[in-house]
Amino acid sequence: MSSLEIALFPCLSDNYGLLIHDRDSGETAAIDTPEAAKIEAACEARGWKLSQIWNTHHHADHTGGNITLKQNHGLTITGPDQIAGRIPGLDKGVSGGDSFLFGEHKVDVIFTPGHTQDHIIYYVADAHKGAGAAFVGDTIFVLGCGRLFEGSPEDMFGSMAAIAKLPESTKLYCAHEYTLSNADFAITVEPNNQDLLDYVARAKALRELGKPTVPTTVAIEKLTNPFMRAKSAKRLGEIRAAKDSF
Repeated sequence: MSSLEIALFPCLSDNYGLLIHDRDSGETAAIDTPEAAKIEAACEARGWKLSQIWNTHHHADHTGGNITLKQNHGLTITGPDQIAGRIPGLDKGVSGGDSFLFGEHKVDVIFTPGHTQDHIIYYVADAHKGAGAAFVGDTIFVLGCGRLFEGSPEDMFGSMAAIAKLPESTKLYCAHEYTLSNADFAITVEPNNQDLLDYVARAKALRELGKPTVPTTVAIEKLTNPFMRAKSAKRLGEIRAAKDSF
């Protein structure tokens, strides 16, 4: 079984478009749909035929291209179905604990509420040779986590714990380039965390070159992300409230 190919490209003001392609089956999935035209262009540039969409949650910058892409390509849309009617064009509803096949690769669905009540992520254990990939939407960012629009600190604390249980080599593909603003805040939480300071320097160097800081890894976030490092839901909530007003 071949490794999967993953493409990441900028969309909107600070979103990333993500494609995953299985060479053996020819299947290509878009993880969320921030901009239909850019997703189509990315597929065309690689000679891939778009056949699926995997939505992580219902926000417009994650589902805005669903209907256009479905009309243009006759594809299948998979997404959370805990709250009916939220995902435009939904064909296959999934929730935490479910799994499905992408070619011959197993995709596990993990429930990660907090940012929204029904947020899910997609984990492919054999996406890369020697490392898995998790498409985490707006649950976790490099050095940060999603704003708690619908969920509670307890929800997000549980979601951070679920991600932390994945193998440390797992690559985390988040949906926004928020790293440098997250870094400025993270340093106020742990100003003496040398792992954090070293990582921030590397991230700044990448951005100066116009390169993305995504993906990150579970191992990096365990060392540097104040939300993943919070020891309790109460502490996570305090940090999130401070970030909201930072």
